[in-house]
Amino acid sequence: MFRSLRRMLCGLAAALLIPLGAGAQTAHAADAVAADAVAAEAGAGYWHTSGRQILDAAGQPVRVAGINWFGFETGNYVVHGLWSRDYKSMIDQMRSLGYNTIRIPYSDDIFKSTTVPNSIDFSSGKNADLQGLNSLQILDKLVSYAGQDGLKVILDRHRPDAGGQSALWYTAAVPESTWITNLKALATRYLGQDTVVGIDLHNEPHDPACWGCGDTATDWRLAAQRAGNAVLSVNPALLIFVEGVQSFNGVSGWWGGNLMGVGQYPVQLDVANRVVYSAHDYATSVAQQSWFSDPTFPANMPGIWDKYWGYIFKQNIAPVWVGEFGTTLQSTVDQKWLAALVSYLRPTSTYGADSFHWTFWSWNPNSGDTGGILKDDWQTVDTVKDGYLASVKAPGFPGTGGGGGGGGGGGTASCAAAYTVSSDWGGGFNAEVKVTNTGTTAIGSWKVTWTWSGAQQITSMWNASYTQSGAGVTAVNASHNGAVPAGGSASFGFGGTPGGGGAPSVSCTAA
Repeated sequence: MFRSLRRMLCGLAAALLIPLGAGAQTAHAADAVAADAVAAEAGAGYWHTSGRQILDAAGQPVRVAGINWFGFETGNYVVHGLWSRDYKSMIDQMRSLGYNTIRIPYSDDIFKSTTVPNSIDFSSGKNADLQGLNSLQILDKLVSYAGQDGLKVILDRHRPDAGGQSALWYTAAVPESTWITNLKALATRYLGQDTVVGIDLHNEPHDPACWGCGDTATDWRLAAQRAGNAVLSVNPALLIFVEGVQSFNGVSGWWGGNLMGVGQYPVQLDVANRVVYSAHDYATSVAQQSWFSDPTFPANMPGIWDKYWGYIFKQNIAPVWVGEFGTTLQSTVDQKWLAALVSYLRPTSTYGADSFHWTFWSWNPNSGDTGGILKDDWQTVDTVKDGYLASVKAPGFPGTGGGGGGGGGGGTASCAAAYTVSSDWGGGFNAEVKVTNTGTTAIGSWKVTWTWSGAQQITSMWNASYTQSGAGVTAVNASHNGAVPAGGSASFGFGGTPGGGGAPSVSCTAA
């Protein structure tokens, strides 16, 4: 909803707020090491569904725990942020933070021969291998590198053109035939490249789009069947991600977030076990909804989610993927909403891959009504926002080799750590530590130590686990961010008390 706002360049970073239940999130992240050790290599090959789970080619369950990286659907015709950084460094950073999938929105404009990607910085060797390429060729590079890094990709047909979101899957300028032709072209382009596991057919259908009404011009469920079958005719191994609508039987919700009709009118494709239903859900920074002002909020939210889309998972009908959810976190309501939603999505340490799938909106900081995981410098991680997601992150997938910017064996393993106080209010403080692989070979784990000169005590930590003895602290990587390629980096954050302590000297050990 209010989609144009989420694409506006935003000059304000999200306010730094203490995440609710950060200690519990840290515990979940630490417990996930043991819980997911057996499934660490799950995810190889193409995927299929079985009831409410997504399974890999070997039948192992997997969990999509990812991030949206937008831009191809805008007038830049390429993912945003390349004006600041090399694309490989951003994909490496996504992996180091524990995201295992990238949802990449696009518009049909990228298929036009006249489309030229813009706003890419090629100075100092950045993005050197993207020079002279068109949008589809740049997408090829992103897909290839993500696969090498062990990330999967879901392509999202976001808009018919870069001008804005459409209620229906077609417009006068971009008819249904063009939509289907281009979907098939992508399926053909990545045939045999199982980094691309599926396609989200159209972003956020909304009124007058209907579900099950039988009108060919407006029934999104029927259109999804036509398009899904067209994609599967090219590559029957792909997953077909189908979003909801806005209204069903007089009940309205978020654009794309209403899947109430699935129980009565399921999407039926020619290839079995390929449908994943996708919901979008947002907080008050995007728009107000009646449930936010309910006196029982946030205790009312699980029932709301059950009604709109959660029942599909709970009744074992099909997997459910929350393809977009996000917030600036600037209000208490939004903080409570995000904490409740993360809990509803089911912690990985408790449920493993028998959980809801998700891709957070967004990686980009320039989403006007949500902000992003990155701050406005396109480098610094919003560790508070990222910390909320710690309990639902999941292991990465087997890489295709040669990625991550790191070499193989035979090199020197070493790392460096930088400690930054991000907020200090006297009674307490937040800090973040960036770990950089300074060696010539990839590392599999790291440990950071420091000793405070005062009486500081850690109260919570995210994206790492810790022990503290007196003033001495040892922080060890979480299960999802121990592997860092040569030249790559990982980060973790924590809260402590009291404030005013400054930044101590830190040391890093790599293995």
